[in-house]
Amino acid sequence: MLTAWLYIGIFLVVAVLLPAVAIGLAGILAPKKPNPIKTSVYECGIEVAGPARVQIKAQYYIYALVFLVFDVEMVLLFPWAVAFKQLPLFAVFEGILFLLILLGGLLYAWRKGALEWF
Repeated sequence: MLTAWLYIGIFLVVAVLLPAVAIGLAGILAPKKPNPIKTSVYECGIEVAGPARVQIKAQYYIYALVFLVFDVEMVLLFPWAVAFKQLPLFAVFEGILFLLILLGGLLYAWRKGALEWF
């Protein structure tokens, strides 16, 4: 029993030390030649024109969250759909209930206007 915990402890120590050593060595050995071009602020290779902070509509975040929720739920539905013919009747009803909950969430988001882009 103790040997199993010893292996886990060794693994955790190596998992913490290995990246720490790599980052430390990179910080020590990396060349440091700063100049104004390297220290300037840029985005995607283009120099920033105007203020760096631009307010983004919250609607875009809501749209992304709705997409993420339904995307993850579809990933959860995939194994259910693959094994549909082998599932007992109770599991089929659970999957249908899950789909109805998804449909309810979609209708709620649609009525609230979360799916409108503009």
